Amino acid sequence: MTAHTARTDGPAQDHNPLHQNQTEPVDQATAARQRWMSVLARTPRATLEREWTTRYGDQNWSLLREPQIGMVMVRGRAGGAGQRFNLGEMTVTRCAVTLSDGTVGHAYVKGRDRLQAQYAALFDAVMLRDGSAGDFIDDLASAQADAKRDHARKVAATKVDFFTLVRGEDE
Repeated sequence: MTAHTARTDGPAQDHNPLHQNQTEPVDQATAARQRWMSVLARTPRATLEREWTTRYGDQNWSLLREPQIGMVMVRGRAGGAGQRFNLGEMTVTRCAVTLSDGTVGHAYVKGRDRLQAQYAALFDAVMLRDGSAGDFIDDLASAQADAKRDHARKVAATKVDFFTLVRGEDE
């Protein structure tokens, strides 16, 4: 984790983008990276490993930060837009890698799968270097969107509407 030093001539400013207001605009490069990192974090390790071996098996790289398991606090909002509250803790694994050309990739994945975090970081580095895994990321994103739609359709099919009939006895 990064340590922040406070200025003595005024109030400390937090420049961490995770602590800033979520309504501030994000530049396109940052938004694109957030998208592919999100897709990679939701992709099973076996899929990432298979694709890495097929495409980049001969790529030289090293671990900058070995996969580490930790906990994060998950926050929620009542009704999706209400007051924030601490929902609970979740296990995450983080990793940082360096490709042979010096490109650094990072990843955070939910759970304790160290190899999933490692492969996600490797793909992040490749995307930062030359974007050559873009078609793979797009295919993953499309498959994840399809799975989400299928799940929503199945959930909607089981929806029950509860209502109360007025019988008119109180009149």
